[in-house]
Amino acid sequence: MHFALPPRKTSQPPPYARASRSSPIRRKQLQIGGLIACGILVLIYLSTYLFSSGSEHIPSGTPEIVVVTVLDEATMSNEYKERIKENRSYYAKKQGYATFFPEVADYDIGTSPRSWAVVPALRHAMTKYPKSTFFYLLSPHSLIMNPSISLKSHILDPKRLESLMIRDKPVVPPDSVIRTFSHLKGDKVDLILTQDDEGLCQGSFLIRRGEWAKFFLDTWFDPLYRSYNFQKAEGHALEHIVQWHPTILTKLALVPQHLLNSYGVDIPSRGGRDVMHKEGEFVVRLVACELDTSRYCEKEFDQYYQQWKALLNKGSI
Repeated sequence: MHFALPPRKTSQPPPYARASRSSPIRRKQLQIGGLIACGILVLIYLSTYLFSSGSEHIPSGTPEIVVVTVLDEATMSNEYKERIKENRSYYAKKQGYATFFPEVADYDIGTSPRSWAVVPALRHAMTKYPKSTFFYLLSPHSLIMNPSISLKSHILDPKRLESLMIRDKPVVPPDSVIRTFSHLKGDKVDLILTQDDEGLCQGSFLIRRGEWAKFFLDTWFDPLYRSYNFQKAEGHALEHIVQWHPTILTKLALVPQHLLNSYGVDIPSRGGRDVMHKEGEFVVRLVACELDTSRYCEKEFDQYYQQWKALLNKGSI
């Protein structure tokens, strides 16, 4: 009986054999290709996320700056509120800005001091004007005395801001160990404040809209801080978070007080006559008039309001 001989081996293996031997290499190539593709997608996403704010489309007619002043019908007369609105509205119309006048009662601040309403008011303003770039929070007990001053050229231009920034100075005078940054660039600043001899001044400041601003305002409005019973309420809470949150300090610039926050009263503990309002300066603020029972905000306001109206009627401003 004859048996069939096994076929001879060939140097050309069948296709399935070649595929079988090369499949680990092929899988490795696919994995590397997949990783490269994922890396490219991640880079595209990060580039879009990081630089989208610079290329954001701003609709025509959008006000670049919104002036925000929180009013309080519980403590202010209607005449007082109308004068405040008149002052801000005149300035905003002259400069092409917008105004926003929320009431304290618009916000649920529980049993916290009423002054805390400025924080949700800013978030509200950013929702109402979602494409505006800067928001200027100004205390109601203040007047814009020189409406010819543009905030953009006065402070907000990055090069101008860099020349104004107070660097390597205690954030809370006189001897806070936390100091302002020495090498911060003007285009990296999102919060612009002033300080007097007692501390930071939250009655007149500028903030840039964006994700950082939302984080900052949420941190500032934390229920823990509102319940802590700080002596100066949101003012001391602001000083706390600026000193203990590096993420906030890295976006903060201090500028000379006379640029945004000259005082209409001589208070020695806050700087005395050195920080009193001078003719031609931008704003006069009746600092702490609502906290001192010996003072009357509306009476102090009227003095400067009459000066402002006289200049207005003469066409001097």
